[in-house]
Amino acid sequence: MDDDLYDEFGNFIGEEAEASEEESQHGIDVGNYAYDDDYPEAAPETTGQELMEIDDEGPSNAVILHEDKQYYPTAAQVYGEGVETMVQEEDAQPLTVPIIAPVEQKKFIIEEADLPPVFFDRSFMTDLMNYPEQIRNVALAGHLHHGKTAFMDMLVLETHSITDRLDKRTGKSRDEQLRYTDVHVVERDRGVSIKASPMSLVLPNTKGKSHLVNIIDTPGHVDFVDEIAASLRLVDGVCLVVDVVEGVQVNTEQIIKHAVLEDIPITLIVNKMDRLILELKLPPTDAYYKLKHVIEEVNTVIENTIPGQGEGRRVSPEKGNVLFACTSMGWCFTLQSFAKMYSDGFGGVNTEEFAKRLWGDVYFNPRKRNFTRKPVEEGAKRSFVNFIMEPIYKLFSHTISESPEDLKETLGKLGISLKPSQYKTDPKVLLKSVCEQFFGPSTGFVDMVCQHIPSPVEGAQKKLQQYYTGPLDTKVAESMKACDQNGPLVVYVTKLFNSADAKSFNSFGRVMSGIARPGDEVRVLGEGYSIDDEEDMAAARISEVFIAETRYGIPTDGVPAGNWVLLGGVDNSIVKTATIIAKKFDDEEDPYIFKPLTHFTESVLKVAVEPINPSELPKMLDGIRKINKSYPLITTKVEESGEHIILGTGELYMDCVLHDLRRLYADMEIRVSDPVVRFCETVQDTSATKCYAVTPNKKNTITMVAEPLDDGIAQDIESGAVKIRDPVRKTAKFFEEKHGWDLLAARSIWAFGPDEFGPNILQDDTLPSEVDKKRLNTVKESIRQGFSWATREGPLCEEPIRNTKFRLIDVALAQEAIFRGGGQIIPTSRRACYSSFLIASPRLMEPMYSMSMTGPQDSVSTVYNILARRRGHVLSDGPIAGTPLYRVSGLIPVIDSFGFETDLRIQTPGQAMVSLVFDRWNIVPGDPLDKEVVLRPLQMANAQATARDFVLKTRRRKGLSEDVSVAKFLEPEFYQSLIESGTLGEA
Repeated sequence: MDDDLYDEFGNFIGEEAEASEEESQHGIDVGNYAYDDDYPEAAPETTGQELMEIDDEGPSNAVILHEDKQYYPTAAQVYGEGVETMVQEEDAQPLTVPIIAPVEQKKFIIEEADLPPVFFDRSFMTDLMNYPEQIRNVALAGHLHHGKTAFMDMLVLETHSITDRLDKRTGKSRDEQLRYTDVHVVERDRGVSIKASPMSLVLPNTKGKSHLVNIIDTPGHVDFVDEIAASLRLVDGVCLVVDVVEGVQVNTEQIIKHAVLEDIPITLIVNKMDRLILELKLPPTDAYYKLKHVIEEVNTVIENTIPGQGEGRRVSPEKGNVLFACTSMGWCFTLQSFAKMYSDGFGGVNTEEFAKRLWGDVYFNPRKRNFTRKPVEEGAKRSFVNFIMEPIYKLFSHTISESPEDLKETLGKLGISLKPSQYKTDPKVLLKSVCEQFFGPSTGFVDMVCQHIPSPVEGAQKKLQQYYTGPLDTKVAESMKACDQNGPLVVYVTKLFNSADAKSFNSFGRVMSGIARPGDEVRVLGEGYSIDDEEDMAAARISEVFIAETRYGIPTDGVPAGNWVLLGGVDNSIVKTATIIAKKFDDEEDPYIFKPLTHFTESVLKVAVEPINPSELPKMLDGIRKINKSYPLITTKVEESGEHIILGTGELYMDCVLHDLRRLYADMEIRVSDPVVRFCETVQDTSATKCYAVTPNKKNTITMVAEPLDDGIAQDIESGAVKIRDPVRKTAKFFEEKHGWDLLAARSIWAFGPDEFGPNILQDDTLPSEVDKKRLNTVKESIRQGFSWATREGPLCEEPIRNTKFRLIDVALAQEAIFRGGGQIIPTSRRACYSSFLIASPRLMEPMYSMSMTGPQDSVSTVYNILARRRGHVLSDGPIAGTPLYRVSGLIPVIDSFGFETDLRIQTPGQAMVSLVFDRWNIVPGDPLDKEVVLRPLQMANAQATARDFVLKTRRRKGLSEDVSVAKFLEPEFYQSLIESGTLGEA
């Protein structure tokens, strides 16, 4: 029976059975095509007329071949005709890539998940902010690894209840350093601070009175001194941290000089006192001499910086501005706070009088119980040794050497009680527990800061005089002097901190006047703003206001004058520093800015960067813009060859910058060139003859002579000792008195170049009898611009010119003003500068690092050998008093310093510590225009060919023509006459 229903191909040929109810509900299978209620438009209809209409497409029950079957609707049927659909291969996406990628949370800094508990009331802290007299703004500064971050940790642990959270969060053992203010991923990995980190803490003094102390922890590595310069603008005083063993190092010296010149009060923290006892094992009397030596080192640097005026700035323990500390053991004291411990223990002691007698050549006579200036008997001890050093030594020796039973009895007499479990701990941990109880909290530090560092109200006047560019008799200035929170809003921003995901920045600054509130409409004035040129001004709205605590920010509804503040939403137009002011001043006063930062070093190391994938160039440029915001001293520019150049201070600095560019800000791979340096060009002699240049229209002639500047002038201009904007008489008087110029020459200085702090001078040496001065003044600005252009890019290899004076000897000008416009005069002025420069024995200058090495005696000879191989030399070496260490100072060219530190570390198994700081510009040996020098590829140039080698390679790198041609800048007939007279020789 079944055979009659199907043909030989398996097609159904029997009579159709009537659809059951179930089939009629769910659709029927007709002609091997599955129709369903979901696709009613495809289902066949049963009326005759409609069947006739769709017959063109073939009968609905036609036989459909296997390959023509449609089991599923097409994309067009599902999504409609107008939707573009794509068919991808099955394995187009690798298995490692998720089909739907999870949202990636990027986090580059360590943050607290919530506000950590503290031992003071936060509302009390915000109340204290309204009383500027109770506030102190200080910076912790010092050399690398001298204990600044550790000192901050000590204060954090005293104020924050976070000991129970430490092990869980950091995964570190308790005896490892906390490093609370090191939050950047690189800082944690390298164990060195890179960024300045602010903290606001409420700390009590010895009398129990609370003060709000805003402290900023600065990096100690010499490469990151730009962070210190930015921090010092916001503080009223510096706490200089010095390691008692290493003493004053390179960076310590730099910081002291900068602070003294900027007139910032200095207090001293002599740190790592435990090293005298446990490491050097010095007897108490020798320890006193070592401490005295370190304090005198600091005072010597102060005195040398401002000869004859250093007496009032001296630091000395009896003054109360020296703190003795041991951050690893968690204790610190001043003479006054130690005297108070005696007073509390014995009673009836006048702490002030007693403290004065605890330092210097003062001896205690135990029989008469009085103090004398001379020792009464043989072997008498100084009062500092007797009352302070010996008790500390005894405390250390008892704690380390005694059995738990004996120690318990000894400590009981001192009123120190420990848990039984603490006696069984490691000696270091036990010693720390004993010292913390014996010395108590850091009240001595608060006393020193309150007594020797002015409050924001007291320090405001000095801050305005030094850094404010506006007049000091306006209402805004008066409001800033008084730290008036009811005055107009003025915030001085010197630092930008990136958010955890590194996508945006918060602006960190000091509120000089008014109250910074979230939602305020403000004007952001950049460094280029002035009343005449308002281009560098942007309107913004403060979105968030925080009290900065490094690992967390305390959101607040307003920060009053005298405090530090972290602002969100205003960073868009800020690059380095800015002045933020209210949208409108009450009486329509003109707004003025605070001066840009003055750094105590220069960026001389440079690398070129490019994206590996060229399409990612915009991404890299955005990353470079963010780098510029994050690092105060970084400079970025685009060379004419199209290279993107980044300039920094040293190898570690550039390493951190490039890490941030790759990982944080651009999140991409970049290609980095070999490091090179910034060169300068200069002259050794006066131009061989007067050089003239004719304008393209042949109607004007400019004649110049180039000559080297006297020693010291370039430094005076760069340091701001003399300014071109000063009145002519003042500038002339400076050159007359300090450098012996005659009055006429001094008064005819037209410009410094390439900018107002540039180390070159343009001088008008024309005679009124020969030149029409009135007409000359009409082109003065054009000549000045040509001079600036020339000094910005010298003729040797387009590097800045330095230490050169260009004298304008003669100018012949067309009578009609139209023939002496800027387009004619500016390039001609530049050519005159170039030609006079090239026939005045031009030389190339390179930057030099001052090298300082601290290490054991056997590493000294290694330094000599390595320096000799790198064109460097040693200036001095000698032992560090009271230690087995030696210090070696020398000079090394920056271009030969790459890998120097690594080289030295490898050859002295990590024992030598090196600091390299930019020191000066030196002339490179050899004549850069000497064409007789033969340079062979892959061979080092000999000493006298170095300058030629550098010039040719720099020109090649910048895509310039192979050699410098003097003829290019000289007039053809003038060039010919010089060759005939032999002035140019074979050139």
